Amino acid sequence: MNFNWSMLATLNATLNAISFVLLVNGFVAIKQGHKRRHELFMKSAGLVTALFLTSYLTYHYKVGHVEFIGQGVWRTIYFLVLFTHLPLAIVNAVMASITFWYAHKQNWESHKKIAKITFPIWIYVSVTGVIIYVMVYHLF
Repeated sequence: MNFNWSMLATLNATLNAISFVLLVNGFVAIKQGHKRRHELFMKSAGLVTALFLTSYLTYHYKVGHVEFIGQGVWRTIYFLVLFTHLPLAIVNAVMASITFWYAHKQNWESHKKIAKITFPIWIYVSVTGVIIYVMVYHLF
């Protein structure tokens, strides 16, 4: 039986979208004062993101580089999105880990301070991950 590794690209985009929804719900929960609900949403977002990273690395190990074939203004847009997405994804991995660490240690002052930076980056990375997928696999 042959496994269709390209299906992982769709899984990756789906995991990014799920992560976005979990992050937004976690944000809303903490703004409403629901600490336990916030914790569950954010831990779920962390788990989904870890699953994404595993799937993403597996996909690119098995499939290799996937070239963007769009031209003109679409190519410029794609690379602007990609070249902001990639470094921020790396930064997010580190910052999310630190944010979770502060929460684990119940250092709420430091957790809140770094979460204010981590959250928008994580949101951006989740959304642009889906945009990149759509551009590569569905628009061109």
